[in-house]
Amino acid sequence: MAAPVQLIHVFKSYVDPPVYIVDDFSLSINENEFFCLVGPSGCGKSTVLKLIAGILTPTKGELVRPARVGMVFQSYALLPWLTVQGNIEFAARMQGFDSDKVDAVTQRYLKMVHLEGYAARYPRELSGGQRQRVGIARALAIEEEVLLLDEPFSALDPVIVDELHQNLLEIWKATNKTIIMISHHFEEAVLLADRIGVMCDGALKEIIDVSLPRPRTEEQAPFMLEVKKLRSCLTPAP
Repeated sequence: MAAPVQLIHVFKSYVDPPVYIVDDFSLSINENEFFCLVGPSGCGKSTVLKLIAGILTPTKGELVRPARVGMVFQSYALLPWLTVQGNIEFAARMQGFDSDKVDAVTQRYLKMVHLEGYAARYPRELSGGQRQRVGIARALAIEEEVLLLDEPFSALDPVIVDELHQNLLEIWKATNKTIIMISHHFEEAVLLADRIGVMCDGALKEIIDVSLPRPRTEEQAPFMLEVKKLRSCLTPAP
């Protein structure tokens, strides 16, 4: 099967004459792959994700992507007037699912993110980690093959992040989704990803295959070697 996401010599500029935020970017994401894109702030990684999501269109180049994708935002972006269940149901209804499927999808993903007991609560009544679990469930509820995550855990407490990392890996294994995640933490990328793309100044500088067996922990010497390899990609040569 063809790669579900492909960027072929993609450029993106917001101005004319062009100043490229994304510069001659080529990448293929494999089916069922967990791919992380890392790089310094302002390097263009979130712009790449928005291109894949269809929020932005390339200035030049070819982009292959599904018609619809699920997306999880850093800021949660939940509808405050709907309950946890209502937020997930809303996403399912927007796909045109009948009422039986809406209910089945909602209950499946409520259980998958461990929020069965919180279905009637409103976003204001949840912790940050719980809100992000709702965001993940809502993105899954559209039942598409590709899930995009834009630095989803960067504002959360490290202890909560550890739990969410494990939950995300469980979801990935259970659903066989293709996951593309933006991160600015090298350790997070090594913990989660099959492959890691390193961006700098709008360009894809390197792709690193992470061959470590799962489960992975930061205490493993090979784990820290992978992190060191990532850091070296962005360290200027002396």
